[in-house]
Order: sequence, then structure tokens, then C-alpha cells
Amino acid sequence: MVWQPEIDEIARRRAFAEAMGGEAGIAEQRRRGKLTVRERIHLLADPGTFGEVGQLAGAATYEGNELKHVRPSNMIIGLAEVQGRKVVVTAGDFTVRGGASDASIGNKGGHSQKMALEWRLPYVRLLDATGGSVKTFEQIGRTYIPTNPVTPGVQDLLCEVPVVAAVLGSVAGLPAVDSCLAHFNVMVKGTSQVFPGGPPVVKAALGIDITKEELGDERSQVYESGVIDNLAANEPEALDMLKRFLSYLPSSVWQMPPRVETGDDPERKDEFLLEAIPREKRRVYDAYKILNAVVDKGSFFEITPLYGRSRIIGLARVDGYPVGVMINNPKRIGGSMDVAAGTKVIRFLQLCDTFHLPMIYLADEPGFMVGPEQQRQGIVRAGAKMLCATLRTRMPWMSIIIRQLYGVAGQCHDRPSGMFKRVAWPSGHWGSMHISGGVSAAYRRIIAEADDPQAKQLEIEARLEALSSPFRTAEAFNIEELIDPRETRPMVCEFVRLAQSMLKMQLGRSPTPYMP
Repeated sequence: MVWQPEIDEIARRRAFAEAMGGEAGIAEQRRRGKLTVRERIHLLADPGTFGEVGQLAGAATYEGNELKHVRPSNMIIGLAEVQGRKVVVTAGDFTVRGGASDASIGNKGGHSQKMALEWRLPYVRLLDATGGSVKTFEQIGRTYIPTNPVTPGVQDLLCEVPVVAAVLGSVAGLPAVDSCLAHFNVMVKGTSQVFPGGPPVVKAALGIDITKEELGDERSQVYESGVIDNLAANEPEALDMLKRFLSYLPSSVWQMPPRVETGDDPERKDEFLLEAIPREKRRVYDAYKILNAVVDKGSFFEITPLYGRSRIIGLARVDGYPVGVMINNPKRIGGSMDVAAGTKVIRFLQLCDTFHLPMIYLADEPGFMVGPEQQRQGIVRAGAKMLCATLRTRMPWMSIIIRQLYGVAGQCHDRPSGMFKRVAWPSGHWGSMHISGGVSAAYRRIIAEADDPQAKQLEIEARLEALSSPFRTAEAFNIEELIDPRETRPMVCEFVRLAQSMLKMQLGRSPTPYMP
């Protein structure tokens, strides 16, 4: 065997790579309740499909010309199949120098990103890594201007292929930003944190003593800021969420989203929908139950469920076709649009527009949230952004008005051009503003001068309420159609089927760049 010595050397070096950070590093990883990087890839990839790229890269130790050891790169990259489709995977190895981004070997991250972009394949980030380390200054004998060879090109990546990220440990610096350079991200309860700088950096900069959990666990990143979309109970669940999200999307913007058979009758008419909306306007209802009565059974995957909770968003299937779906949640601030809900909806609209998913919106929008707290957060500017984001979309869009549409926020169900359809249930009512508040403003003087101001206000409100019948709106053709709520699913299925030919004409990059 002429080349057997070299083949044996390849096997030896591969063994160094498979050992990761060694027994001590792996033991510490397990003590923290975390899987190793190779165990994570094994859970993500279809069995036997992961092909590593750059496995032999590492920091070698020699005695003379004899190799003694190779400390492997703290980043693993390669190609894998996930549910039968090829993806590019990049994964940080915390057992090797804490996964420090400036301790990597070569530009493996940039290479994997370029592969995803040029091969038009989804990109998966498994993040368990810190940012830069001051140890590097001593090793190279100087400081350096902060640039990173991975960063250029990510702006195109997000516009062309699905990018997902799982935060699987304490992630700081560049890897923390990488978690947001994605269309969907998830973290693990109890073992994951995200921050630009960890507790020592915060102490040095601000003099504040804080734990990594207080600084960047799910309390701040999922519930308060919405930096991370979804929260998983453990690492296997986090990886399953990545798989499920990807299952609705094409491999790139040049392909159609994949259709699957769900076995749910497109003509199904759920009797529950006839009584889903209470006649009393102030009574709430179960928005999830309505949503699940319209889309294919078991197909709804919610995104960002713990942030901006007045709007429920997610991916689903309709007659097997992937769609984006939204519905207002009356159990959270009455379903009003606040800054948080607007932020997550804008990202969601961009996602669906980028990857050719029709939008199905079950609308019950009482308007932008009012009050001093929302004023401080900038609700007016947030509302302007929401309106522009809606108007810029081009994907087929169907709105079903199930109860109310008011104010400028109510306009964010509409598009002046493109494939757009709008219908309403008989429970619908709408206007520039709510009658009760509007009467107080518009008829203030008449009410104040009345012998019985309260009775006068009730009289005016009753008069205007009589004009708010949706049938009067239909008479003026200001709403395309009033429908029996039970007809909703068959109508949505027909719309989504018709939308496929329109989507085929929109393949390629969206004219509006995706912004994370």
C-alpha cells in the first residue's frame, strides 16, 4: 500500500479532532448540563449524513519533525442532511478555549457561510462560544482593529437562504450577534445566555456585579427583549425547533416552499367557528383555537410566543402548502399593537416575503396601544414602521376580519396592489376610531351642555352603533364579502392554491432586503 503511512496519519489526526477539548473539557461541558458539539450535530443531522469540512485544522505541537498533538479548531463545519435536505452546519466547540471566536483556525466560519450562499443551501448555526479573548493579543504580540472575515456577505446570506441559530451555552461578543443574524433563533432554558459582554466586562465598564444568568438568560432575552425567538426546555428540543422551522421553507429564494400531504380535508368546515367570537364585544376568546380550525391540523409552529404576545404569529400548512399566519390575541392588552408586537410582526413579514410564503391574517385589531408607557417606547414611530413594512410586502395576502379593525393599526391588514383578498365575518366592526372614545372627543361640547351628559353620550353612541353594521359596509362594497365563519378554511385553501402560480413568478431575491 504505497500511501498507507499517510492514510494512517489522516486517521491519527482525525482522532485528535474527534477528541475535541479532551477529557477534562468534555467533563466540564457535561457538568454544565450541555451536550458536546459532536453530539449536537448527531442529533441535528439525519443519521450518517454529516460530512465534515476542515476536520484536520488545528494547532499542532511538534518535537522536531514529529507530531505530538493537534488541538482541534473550536469550530466544526460541514454538510449534512436535515429531514432529507442538504444544509450547511457551523458549530462552536466550547471545550476548546471556550469557543473563542478569535482562537479559531483559519476562516472556517467564513468558508461555511460562503458555501451556504454559493451552493444555495440553508445555514445552521449551533452557538456555544465566546467572542474575542485578550489572550490573543499576547499570542500575536499586538492588538488588532476589530474586523472579522466572517461578517462580509451575511447581508446577502439573509436575503437568499434560510438561516437558523441555536444558542446552546453562554454566548458573547460576535457569536451573540450571530445569533441574531438569523431568520429564527432559539435558546435553552437554564443553560443558555446571550450578551455582548459578560459579567467581567460589565463589572469593568459599569462597576456592576451581576451573574451571567441575570445578564442574559431567557428572562431578558426571550421575555423582555425578544432578542431570541423561542425557548426550549433542553437541547434536543431546541434542535427539533430548528428542524421544524426549516421544514416550511425552501432551500433558497430560487425555490418554492415544499408542500407535504397532511391528510386534512381542505373542505373541512369547523362548526366551532360559528360561535368562536362572542357577541359581547368586550369578551375574549381563544385565538389559538380559531387558528387551528383554519390551518391544517397539527401544522401550526408558533414563533416568538413569549414576546409581543398581543399578536400570535407562526408558520403553518394550508392544504399542505406552507404559509405564514397571524391572529390578534385578545387575552393580551386586548390584542392591541404595541411596540413589542410590531417589532416581531415586521420581522415576520420580511421572513414570509423573502421565502415566498402566502400570508393569512385573522384580524381583530383594536388599534395601536395607547398610554404613557407606549409613548415613552415610541409607539408612533413603531406604528409608522409597521405600516411601511406591510405596504412593502409582495407575497399573496389574505385577511379575514373576524372582529375589529380600528385606526392606523387597522390599516396594517391591507395592501394597495398585488394578490390581495379580504373578507369578514358577521362579527366584524371597524372605523377610524372606536365609537365610545370617538363620541367623547367629537361630541364633547354637546354632551357637556346636555341636561344629562351621561344619557346624551349613551344616546349618541347608540345612534352611531346602529351605523356600524357590517352589512352597511358590504352594501357600499367597502368589504369584498361577508362570509359564514365555517367557510373560512375552504376559502383560505383555495386562495393558497391560486397563490402558487403568483409565487413562482416571484422566485429570487425580494426587492426589499431582509433586516434582522
